[in-house]
Amino acid sequence: MPGGRLSQQERQQIASGLADDLPYAEIARRLDRPTSTVTREVMRNGGPLAYRAELAHRATERRAHRRRPAATRGPASAPHPHGRDAAAVADYEEQLTTVLVATGVPRMAARVLTVLFTADAGSVTASQLAQRLQVSPASISKAIAFLDSQSLVRRERDERRRDRYVVDDELFYQATIAGARSNDQLVATARQGAAVLGADSPAAQRLENVARFLDFISESILRAAEQARAVLHTKPAPAGSDRERT
Repeated sequence: MPGGRLSQQERQQIASGLADDLPYAEIARRLDRPTSTVTREVMRNGGPLAYRAELAHRATERRAHRRRPAATRGPASAPHPHGRDAAAVADYEEQLTTVLVATGVPRMAARVLTVLFTADAGSVTASQLAQRLQVSPASISKAIAFLDSQSLVRRERDERRRDRYVVDDELFYQATIAGARSNDQLVATARQGAAVLGADSPAAQRLENVARFLDFISESILRAAEQARAVLHTKPAPAGSDRERT
């Protein structure tokens, strides 16, 4: 299986595969590459609808150029904990940021969330974020405000009275609950419109169906979140443990 960076020709094949609505796994099979390589390449460069081979190739060259100075630091670079591969971690952080952006998270907020997700402590200060991402405190403040509004981060004070921004086991539970509850106003407004337009009119029936659909989805999400909440507090079993017990 070939290794190293994708060539421009391979990127053109990816673009052709996307145009033909091929799944990532099939595109990867034709390239003799891991599916994760193709997925990361596409999501890093605009997603399946916006991917362009030429733009992706130039963007990769620019990223490689920016990373070169860091690679020459040698022994002065701080080692990664747990024996992690620094290059693999950097690639993963970029991939996670790109996927978060594709879900609708603004890019700076996605970068902040990536730092929080990948920090073993699960918390950082604003100054640490600004230093890590090489951006202004104002950019960090704006990103945190967005994440806080979406229940994607929690703010707390440390012993030095500094604000720390935290992700913990409850993160996705709280965000899921907030997302489900965000439909409540739309449900109420749709039903208000149905009353205004007349219960027997086609427009009113359409709005009532929208309200019923969203109401059902929200309640289903809330029930599922409550049932699955314990998963967030359960330590994952070692890989292969189920097979070992059977």
